[in-house]
Amino acid sequence: MDAFEQMEAVIALRREQPQENSYTCYLFEKGLDKILKKVGEECAETIIAAKNGEKAELIGEINDVFYHMMVMMNECGVTLAEVCAEMDKRAQKIGNLKQFHVSDHNT
Repeated sequence: MDAFEQMEAVIALRREQPQENSYTCYLFEKGLDKILKKVGEECAETIIAAKNGEKAELIGEINDVFYHMMVMMNECGVTLAEVCAEMDKRAQKIGNLKQFHVSDHNT
């Protein structure tokens, strides 16, 4: 089991068997709006960390985004396997550049 699978399992367990003083349980208790707010905040913090060029800070913020995204996934009924399956499909398209529509603004 890799780190993402372990994180998914712990998040699911917290939802099924709430524990006192668990941040994950707190997020589930507050609901989707709170979870989405945290996803947005962590994304913004990740952007700032990338801009600041602090690699250790960026790694921490990326992990925060991953965690909050996985809480959101659980709340919305999306599994890691489903996300990975979609990623596998998209990986097959690597190297296939999209053709962009060019419009003639003079006509």
